[in-house]
Amino acid sequence: MSIARTIYVTIIFLASLLFTMVSWAQADAETDAVSAASPDAPAIDASKELPVRLIPNIPPAGEAYYAPDDYHLIAQARDPDAQKTDGSRIGGALTYIFTDDGKLTRRINDRGQDACSYFFQDQKRVIWTSTRDNMEMPIGNWASQDDYPQGAELYSSDLYGKNIVRLTNNEWYDAEVTVSPNGEWIVFARQIDGNLNLWRMRSDGSDEQQITFTGDWQPGAPFYLQDNETILFQAWRNSEYGKITPTPMTVFTIRYDGTELTQRTFNRDMQWGPAPAANGRHYLFTRMIDGGNFELFLGDLGGDEPLRLTYNAGFDGMKSLSKDSTKMLFNRTAYEGDDTLYVHVMDLSSLNLGPEYNRGIPDTPVPEGAVLITDFTVQR
Repeated sequence: MSIARTIYVTIIFLASLLFTMVSWAQADAETDAVSAASPDAPAIDASKELPVRLIPNIPPAGEAYYAPDDYHLIAQARDPDAQKTDGSRIGGALTYIFTDDGKLTRRINDRGQDACSYFFQDQKRVIWTSTRDNMEMPIGNWASQDDYPQGAELYSSDLYGKNIVRLTNNEWYDAEVTVSPNGEWIVFARQIDGNLNLWRMRSDGSDEQQITFTGDWQPGAPFYLQDNETILFQAWRNSEYGKITPTPMTVFTIRYDGTELTQRTFNRDMQWGPAPAANGRHYLFTRMIDGGNFELFLGDLGGDEPLRLTYNAGFDGMKSLSKDSTKMLFNRTAYEGDDTLYVHVMDLSSLNLGPEYNRGIPDTPVPEGAVLITDFTVQR
């Protein structure tokens, strides 16, 4: 099976921003985790890319996010102690803190399976997703909305995995979690009876509030923008999921109270996992092009055409920005024939994405030929 086809099968059925556990099944692949060197390396047109480097000395890991110091990062990494799926020789992933020069590796959680994680803005605590207290439930599949791990809960801890606080307590899927810039609110996706919606709660887990009340649409991958009131997210239709390739994903913004839903993209493309820049205007997203190639783009809420950032025959995705928006963390496959994902850093300092360029959130003009969304209901 070609790498493009393998990645497509693995990733097209996923929730945003959740690391693909399936890709970790290549446990015995002999790769150099520092250089990712291989005679079968996929074609990367470095002449078209901004500077990229692989983070050395860390295991295969995914969906990494920077701490406020733009040096430490948190991610879920392949770990033999993680709960195993039936027939698997290895575990899934557990939460780790690293540094982007590969000088630190510290495990935060020691059991279950973990997914999305994030730093609080004071950099004293982290929040992470885990099945650690519901390991008797079916293990599920992080990469399929039809089988998300029920019993995935949200936890916070200090930077050493101590003083753990369970923030949610149910048998649903709570994941795709991020923290507002002022550190006061947590926003996340919750699936109840197969239906995804956006929720928020205070940083201590109190005052849970449901933001969206949708039917067919499945919203996820939420991020607060710099105003601490507007949330950027992506959504797809449940009725189209798995039936159209690639699954059309639309970018929206909404206020924290569920008002002012605003469509931000107007096509039938995949705009997967929008991650906002500190300038309040731009955001990263993943798109599948050329029949199965996942590449990273920089989108613009102001309406300019997206800027392509990666030119790689392998997979590029699951990305985020440093707090000053000069660096992008993202996953890239190591070499042809191996789906294992490694964390890389791209230098975006030339793109003027930092907070010093923030002029507020722009209106998005509706282009000619726009595909307008009229069936995203916010019901109460």
